[in-house]
Amino acid sequence: MVEAGILTPHDRVELLEGEIVEVPLAGGRHAGQVKRLSSLFAVRLGPRVIVRVDSPLRLTADSEARPDFALLRSRSDSYQGLPPSPDDVIVLAHVLDAAAEIDRRVKTPLYARAGIRETWLLDVSAHRLEAYRNPGADGYRDLRILRRGESLTIEALPDLTLSVGDLLG
Repeated sequence: MVEAGILTPHDRVELLEGEIVEVPLAGGRHAGQVKRLSSLFAVRLGPRVIVRVDSPLRLTADSEARPDFALLRSRSDSYQGLPPSPDDVIVLAHVLDAAAEIDRRVKTPLYARAGIRETWLLDVSAHRLEAYRNPGADGYRDLRILRRGESLTIEALPDLTLSVGDLLG
């Protein structure tokens, strides 16, 4: 679409199940939360992972989402050659804001169908984290809602336990 002149490289859109969906601009609080998460994981995990922020991820032939944050398996080319696939994703996250319903009702089931092993929705306003695991064709089979004072371990990184307070800020 960019090559055809329909979209520009600067348009903030996602392709979700064949539909072009405009992505609202993130506000300061949202952007700050995403930046804080990327710093947290860069410090805690260093070269073990690649941290991607607000970058497209091809899910299926008709879906390319733009998660707020993704931890990817480390790769020597840092995904400059081939883009990441759902198999490369360790955990993917969205900070909930104006697009919360799209993130929850459209993207999360789409991530499950694509085989993303773990998806988080961070609801800073409600002081909670929704951790989705065990993906399948009908969505995620496991949902844990965690609050401050609780902790979780990333399934693919069992040696790393994080407090919900650290994740929410």
